[in-house]
Amino acid sequence: MYKLLKSQREFLEIPHDYNLDVAVYQGGYGSGKTFSGSLLGILLAHKFPGIRGLVGAQTYSLVRDTTLKTYFEHLDNFGFVEGKDYNWYSSMQTLTFPNGSEILFRHFDEPNKLKSLNLGFVEIEEMSDIPYDTFKMLLSRMRQKPSEDWKGFRYRIFGHTNPEINKGWVYKTFKENSAPNYRMISAPTTQNIYLPENYCEELKKLYDEEYYKIFVLAQNGEYTKGLVVKDFTNKNIIEIPYCEDMDMHISCDFNVDPMCWLLAHKTDEKVFYFDEIAMENTTTSKACEEVCRRYPNHKGKIIINGDASGDNRSCTSEYTNYVIIKKKLQQFGYDADIRIKAFNPPIKNRIMAFNSKVKSANGDICLFVDKKCEKLLYNIYNLRYIEGSSKIYLPTYQQIKQSKELKFLSHPFDAASYLVDFYWPIGL
Repeated sequence: MYKLLKSQREFLEIPHDYNLDVAVYQGGYGSGKTFSGSLLGILLAHKFPGIRGLVGAQTYSLVRDTTLKTYFEHLDNFGFVEGKDYNWYSSMQTLTFPNGSEILFRHFDEPNKLKSLNLGFVEIEEMSDIPYDTFKMLLSRMRQKPSEDWKGFRYRIFGHTNPEINKGWVYKTFKENSAPNYRMISAPTTQNIYLPENYCEELKKLYDEEYYKIFVLAQNGEYTKGLVVKDFTNKNIIEIPYCEDMDMHISCDFNVDPMCWLLAHKTDEKVFYFDEIAMENTTTSKACEEVCRRYPNHKGKIIINGDASGDNRSCTSEYTNYVIIKKKLQQFGYDADIRIKAFNPPIKNRIMAFNSKVKSANGDICLFVDKKCEKLLYNIYNLRYIEGSSKIYLPTYQQIKQSKELKFLSHPFDAASYLVDFYWPIGL
């Protein structure tokens, strides 16, 4: 009945032998994203009698108005009759079939309510809209016991989405750090031969060039636009060996949840971030103990840099954060020294100093990050300005509740930039 596009067929078929297939159909407007996902859901329900599937999106209105509607369109096109070939139970938001298969339609706004499900497949509408933590939780639900007659069965998580404007978790999971059983299928709108004539040409008149590339040609966005850190490339990411005889710089941000410290070696002109401490609900003393645990045999001097406000006494201790660190390090036998500014410079100064080391106007690269510094790299790729302003965007409490990773925005960058600004300041 259907003559599928090349990208749709690629999405439906599994090219590997792993027990779990994870795929995202990344397409432009009108590229057949939801069509393909709902078609796959119905095919799985009929091929594997008794399978339980979950179809969801961040909001239920999106599930109801887009995904569920497309499921019913497929059922009508197949000539299926409600009450005979399938049943829809609106009170339970569940689609069932005579062979015992069922598909649940839910929202993901409260993912904890889904933790009791054992599933054979999951379909995610607008995958880039859900938090990464929700995606990981859904992965853990892939544990329905297969029936003996399910020949060729694989657990499947599949989603569909437009390309991300920001370099989010979908890009990192399916492009940067893709596992062998993770697939991203790119589907430009221009490849859909079933669209009205001149559809794409009209969109080209309507959208600006960048928007057209993302939402019609399905190209990944220009992720450096609006970012705080400019010109950071793979040339800045290298494997950095820890040297126990060199000075170790610890640059600190003293937020309690999370507390973020960057560990680095430096030369006269270059800085090398080789590790990071990123701990939730902790204390300065515990973070310091973690440094000692990781590097028990350090022979060089330890130089403590960071937030100038850490030199103020708190209401809970007679010592400043820096005195606590120095005393703790000395207890473990380290030679420690504190080097901080009398006060923190404006953040724009730190940003300029950091960017000048990432890549100078002369093209010199003097700032390097090891892949172990995951939270710092997350900030480099995602910390951005509020559109039309020079203010840095920070997530709300509600956003952090839905995606814990967001709590690490700004703090690792602050810690790293304090060090750069101390040794290579830029006066404005």
